[in-house]
Amino acid sequence: MKRKIIAVTACATGVAHTYMAAQALKKGAKKMGDLIKVETQGATGIENELTEKDVNIGEVVIFAVDTKVRNSERFAGKTILEVPVSAPIKDAEKVINEALKLIDEK
Repeated sequence: MKRKIIAVTACATGVAHTYMAAQALKKGAKKMGDLIKVETQGATGIENELTEKDVNIGEVVIFAVDTKVRNSERFAGKTILEVPVSAPIKDAEKVINEALKLIDEK
């Protein structure tokens, strides 16, 4: 069964690592057979913004961030795994598995 994951990536400068983490999460989820939508909060602002529908559908939220998530109140009540932006760049599948484990334990 495909799991539905949503994520936000953001690094302190909002340039390379924000997008590298997003790409790594997308690639990892695809390899694992899961669905993911990733919002980037970079120097140019919020891109690929998660909608209310995305948030409602998402089973778990991954914050791969080194800075504060903008508009984080959108995720109130959701299960959230927060990791440094470097974590999915190093091993996206490990991060995704950690997030899924959080909801499987509920």
